[in-house]
Amino acid sequence: MLQVHSRGPSVTVLAFDGMAIFELGIVTEIFGLPRPEFDRPWYDLTICAETPGPVRVIGGASLHTGHGLDTFAAGETVIVPGVPDVRADPSPALIAALRSAHARGARLMSICSGAFALAGAGLLDGRRVTTHWRYAEILRARYPAVHVDADVLYLDDGDVLTSAGSAAGLDLCLHVVRRDHGPAIANAVARRLVVQPHRDGGQAQFIEAPVTEDPEDDRLAGSMAWALGHLAEPITVEVLARRAHMSARTYLRHFARATGTTPIRWLIDQRVHASLALLERTGSPVEEVAAAVGFDSAVTFRHHFSRAMRTSPSAYRKAFSSSAADVTRAGSPSRPPVAPSASRTPHGR
Repeated sequence: MLQVHSRGPSVTVLAFDGMAIFELGIVTEIFGLPRPEFDRPWYDLTICAETPGPVRVIGGASLHTGHGLDTFAAGETVIVPGVPDVRADPSPALIAALRSAHARGARLMSICSGAFALAGAGLLDGRRVTTHWRYAEILRARYPAVHVDADVLYLDDGDVLTSAGSAAGLDLCLHVVRRDHGPAIANAVARRLVVQPHRDGGQAQFIEAPVTEDPEDDRLAGSMAWALGHLAEPITVEVLARRAHMSARTYLRHFARATGTTPIRWLIDQRVHASLALLERTGSPVEEVAAAVGFDSAVTFRHHFSRAMRTSPSAYRKAFSSSAADVTRAGSPSRPPVAPSASRTPHGR
């Protein structure tokens, strides 16, 4: 028989006309779904709107909520999953609600363009925050007192947390569960969602990995396909050019026109990509992983990995270190440890 648990910390999320339902769905899935298997109070989620009633969403549907800004501002965790227009100011009523929640000590969160609402309320001044990379320059221009980092998935500044594009909101919500309940429960929630247990907030929003835009150029495409199958081997521009039956100079010009990058930059990104599976699925030392994907040393591997992923190979691997026993113990009550925030450590819509 399932036990009946008392309600946990209150979470409120703002729905608005014209919103995509995905961001709201993330919040609902993480904080709204009952989790009796953990044998502890879960979150108490309420969906709110500036004006109680029907809220139109993309696709011609609508949802209905009877909860307005008073309820929204009363949450212990208050989430803005986006704004209708990144170039418009939030309404005075929403600004007042956000300021009221912050003054009361609520934890404020934004997903994607939701950072514009927090910034419009003056709650991001002097803080390092993130948003979807497409909106970063607009956020910087509109709110120059805000320190915008467009490279990371999410940032935890204690009482204010911001995430990049839509899918990064899932990473942020799981980070909050990890912060509140510890890694075992966060990993168990991630498994139920069939998503990666933990992506460090400092990871890059995306890795540039361009492919040829000229599929008819069989020689160039063939050299790239060969390189992907031989990443562990020493590969130079000359080697690739010979595979394509071109001079090195012609190959470089052809490659740049087709991909927008250089052969060596492309190779480095492919090697970093190839290392992810090895870090996730094997216990091989970093030195062996580096060699397996073609880096000449672990130092070089760590340098390029950190540049691309905004985290270290060891930190990336640590995200997959939870054992089955950890998940089995997920229901055991314990004092939840505070996970390290991305703002203290060295892709969206």
